[in-house]
Amino acid sequence: MTRVLAECNHVAADFSADPVHDLRVALRRCRSLADGMMAMDPDPDWKAMKKAGKRLFQRLGELRDVQIMMEWIDKLHPAGVARAPSPSLPEAAQSPPESEVAIALPDPMLRDPAAANLLGILRHREGQHKQEARAALEEFDAKQWRQWSRTLPVRAARVRPGSPVFKHLALERWTAARELHTRALRNRSQIAFHTLRIGIKRFRYIVENFLPAEHKAWSNDLKHMQDLLGEVHDLDVLWATALASHVFPDDESRQAWHARIVEEQTKRIEEYRQRTVGSDSLWNTWRVGLPQGKQIQQVATLRMKLWAKALDPDFPHSERVARLALELYDGLSTTGLLGNANGTDADARDTLYVAALLHDVGRSRDKKKHHKASLELILAHGTPLGWKAENMQRAAIVARFHAGALPTRSHKTLRDLLTDEQRFIIRLAAILRLANAMDDTHDGQIKSVQIENVEPPKRRANGFRRRPDALGKNEALVIAADGYVPGSPTAQTIAAERYLLETVLRRPVVIKSASGIRLAASA
Repeated sequence: MTRVLAECNHVAADFSADPVHDLRVALRRCRSLADGMMAMDPDPDWKAMKKAGKRLFQRLGELRDVQIMMEWIDKLHPAGVARAPSPSLPEAAQSPPESEVAIALPDPMLRDPAAANLLGILRHREGQHKQEARAALEEFDAKQWRQWSRTLPVRAARVRPGSPVFKHLALERWTAARELHTRALRNRSQIAFHTLRIGIKRFRYIVENFLPAEHKAWSNDLKHMQDLLGEVHDLDVLWATALASHVFPDDESRQAWHARIVEEQTKRIEEYRQRTVGSDSLWNTWRVGLPQGKQIQQVATLRMKLWAKALDPDFPHSERVARLALELYDGLSTTGLLGNANGTDADARDTLYVAALLHDVGRSRDKKKHHKASLELILAHGTPLGWKAENMQRAAIVARFHAGALPTRSHKTLRDLLTDEQRFIIRLAAILRLANAMDDTHDGQIKSVQIENVEPPKRRANGFRRRPDALGKNEALVIAADGYVPGSPTAQTIAAERYLLETVLRRPVVIKSASGIRLAASA
């Protein structure tokens, strides 16, 4: 961020090509840093910084595009075009129209009329865009940027570089870019290669900013692949500009230019393909250094915890609720009393766990209606790589019903869902409400729970389980809670919140005190 301020001073001198490029690179890196941190830290200053950087970055874009095209004319016609100094800002303000510039640049050294005409047009445009760039630089709030440069690094330091959460973020970028790679090599369109370049750039900046070891090993290859595709795009822009400017005196000139541009693009695409296809491709090299298998979901969960911790004023409470909710779920699942109306046991357990961890994130926005705010925040957060989108959506709804009105099939949040999906969510919400009630005072008084006096259903000869018969139809389900004190404020909250679970199970639920519970899972 300090580099951005320094580059602003360099650019202000004459808005020449190299300083403009360096400023845009510095801005892009800051935006990438903000993008990476926003995945774990919801502080609004990250978004504000990213937006401010993007505004200046984009307003320098047209000037940079013109300067790149001028450089390409020199590369493609080094013996045919004599470059003159670009006009200074005062001269640019009085530049004649483009059509006059194209005619007013005769030079005995110019051997390609198309190159001469296009260069004249671009010089004129450069002067105009420098005026716009100067206005953008004057409007850039350097004071606010300097303030962010003092506060945001403190927040960024909470997650160390090289952390697994950054490797997971890089894997998300790798996955997205790899899909763009497949698409580009399949249809080979201009748009596909340009989009691929952006995908690689996003992956590269995450590695560069957050993974120092991987950056040291991969930086040269990543930059080279990005540059190859960038040059392909630059040539596309140059050709389109030349056509639109009508600089070709005849078909022969136009065909010669097109052939040269296609030749240069083909060389770069072929080099890219050779380095990125096959068993020893760069894509495989990069993938080996990122999370694998079950580790992907584990690190994704860690990322969500970091995000929730930044929003939840008492995240240890949410972690306790998550643990109690899973103990209740496992006990009810083992007895066969719970069942699954939809999805697998793993899906239901994952959904409940995420809902419990994130159920109080809405307190950062609206304490009175925080359960509704939690729904909106979880949905807006999106699905990290390794988690199923449907489980995250279900978790958001389950978290919505951890407090407030009881979930009913006619509720606006549930009414458009299928019947089995409604039942699935209501059952998980019933467990979460009870688990949340068990830590109502946020003091960890209840340490663990265990389902009592229900035996697992016996298996029939055909392998299927019978419905549980250890309890009679109206016999109570007993839950032993380590740390439960009858008559306490927590006990009163539990008495009110167990109703939904009783409705789901169609039997009374009784909570009793217990000490030194040894859960079946650890027995």
